[in-house]
Amino acid sequence: MLDASFAPARSTLETEPLREPGAFEALVREIGQDGAAEVLDVFWSDTSARLELFRTLGLGQHRSKVGREAHSLKSTARTFGYLRLAALALELETTAEALGEAEFCDLLNRMDAAYAAARKQEPQD
Repeated sequence: MLDASFAPARSTLETEPLREPGAFEALVREIGQDGAAEVLDVFWSDTSARLELFRTLGLGQHRSKVGREAHSLKSTARTFGYLRLAALALELETTAEALGEAEFCDLLNRMDAAYAAARKQEPQD
């Protein structure tokens, strides 16, 4: 899994796999198929809401909240094995206090793209 002790360089993030193979299956072994499916649904819903929240927060006034929300996103994305999304959330968490508006918007765009790519990997109901 992703080591939280450092923020990966952008080139590393570009090559980070979307998802860790077997992550969901490990969760199924721990809590069962129904439980894993339910918490995955909550993950998608919460992540979508969190990504929208980032766009509504004024970075200058809410840097600490952005950092906390990024930390939560990193943790949940890592739980489900979404490595690229977790890595981007880690980058946001560790740089929230210093990011400029343009860098913040770029990072949010990359997070949105990682989220969309992860969703495409999931089976359609």
